[in-house]
Amino acid sequence: MPTADAPAPRAARLVLLILLVAQIMATMDNSIVAVATKTIRDDLQTSGAALQLILSGYTLMFAVLVVTGARLGGDMGHRRLFMIGLAGFTVSSLICGLAPTAGTLVAARLVQGAFGALMVPQVLSVIQIVFTGEARARAIGLYSMVLALGVAAGQIAGGLIVSADVLGSGWRAAFIVNVPVGLVLLAAAPRYLPGSHERGEFRPDLAGIGLLGASMAAVVAPLVFGREQGWPAWTLATVATGAVGLVLFVLYELRLAGRGGQPVLELDALRPPGVKSGLLACCILNFAFAGVLFPLTLHAQNGLGYSPLQAGLMFIPYPVGFATVSLTWTRLPKRFHQVLPVVGLVVFAIALAALAVVVAGGWPVPLVAALLMLAGAGMAAGFSTLVEQTAATVGPRYAAALSALVSTGTLLASVISVVVVGGIYLAVAEQDPSRSAQGLSRSLWVDSALLVVGCLLAYRTWRLVARQPPVDATDTGDGGSDAGQELPATDTATAGVTAGTGDDPPADSRTG
Repeated sequence: MPTADAPAPRAARLVLLILLVAQIMATMDNSIVAVATKTIRDDLQTSGAALQLILSGYTLMFAVLVVTGARLGGDMGHRRLFMIGLAGFTVSSLICGLAPTAGTLVAARLVQGAFGALMVPQVLSVIQIVFTGEARARAIGLYSMVLALGVAAGQIAGGLIVSADVLGSGWRAAFIVNVPVGLVLLAAAPRYLPGSHERGEFRPDLAGIGLLGASMAAVVAPLVFGREQGWPAWTLATVATGAVGLVLFVLYELRLAGRGGQPVLELDALRPPGVKSGLLACCILNFAFAGVLFPLTLHAQNGLGYSPLQAGLMFIPYPVGFATVSLTWTRLPKRFHQVLPVVGLVVFAIALAALAVVVAGGWPVPLVAALLMLAGAGMAAGFSTLVEQTAATVGPRYAAALSALVSTGTLLASVISVVVVGGIYLAVAEQDPSRSAQGLSRSLWVDSALLVVGCLLAYRTWRLVARQPPVDATDTGDGGSDAGQELPATDTATAGVTAGTGDDPPADSRTG
């Protein structure tokens, strides 16, 4: 197999660039669309139900299929699934942008979510496989930054795109912007992403896929649509049914694995000490993040009278703080890395508690900006390092399973946060808009209190991980991953990222 002409460090950077651009495109999509909903409603004369599906259909399909996408990547090849998902995401984005009716737009959004669920899990999986050591820590830091900040960046980008009204495209540009980006990635991915081993005798776990999909739909759909419906009894009953279904799914998967089958989700990824507590802490961080973003955006527009663009720009200090820490924490001495999640959650909790006090009495812009920046820095110190710790603990063997768990857990946490924390804000602000600041303050106190629990989980993760020997970075189990052969690692770059268009395993595909 020919190798890339570019030197190995450059090839490694290109691999990471392709993966992260695809991730941020998918992550930003929903928040870009959220900013454009008013213009979509006015242009297409959509009903309230159709508008909900346009906004939330993507999230629903993604939640239902993301675990399946991760498993298929492990079985069929991460590069192949990444490109299938990327191609479908790009085409469906074009259809969204050209949609003549609300029905067409709803259908295209559902398809977009389905293909996003095939593409996104491959990002963390390939990072796990291609990079090792300090290079992996840096790559996961950037991945975490993109994952966490895509929502906030999407709000800003959405406001700019819709306000610009390029060539009279209005809201359609929010979707069409994905097309040139997707085409460039599709051209680059076959050349630079490493090829993959396929798992022999692949037997899809159809029963597990069906049970998980139905259970996730039963949990997520009522949470997404329930508030607009006034939380009728069927929403609570459906969520309860979905929760029972998820328990049955776990029992079924354990039984299937015990019989030597191929479960859709390899739950053995949760066995290493510290993984469960680390994932729960990641979920709490995302719960708190959504619990800041959603009510803060509503308060900016409803309580302060900001435009959507102004509301997005108001949030800029948060991603600035997050990006600063995400790009620098790996340079700290290694002895500090494992304690950073605890420090990060403490800082995040303190920043939100202080913000709750400040916003209840007014809106001092410099102080609010400083606290948002501190909150972003705290989340970065917690989230980036927790993902890196859990990834290092499970190793490449369970890269696909970890990717599915991170994607699903953080998504569910965000959806639940919008319902719970957003509901706390709306319970106050909808009755009396003049009390919007009080509603925001209450929401922030809830987030801060939950982060205390996250601190305890992060501390437990630190203590458990510190006792474990390093996982062999070349342990890929039965060949189901894309890691290829055992290779000598280097400190700065890939040992030769594969070029070409096939799915043959690369001779050398790691970065250390």
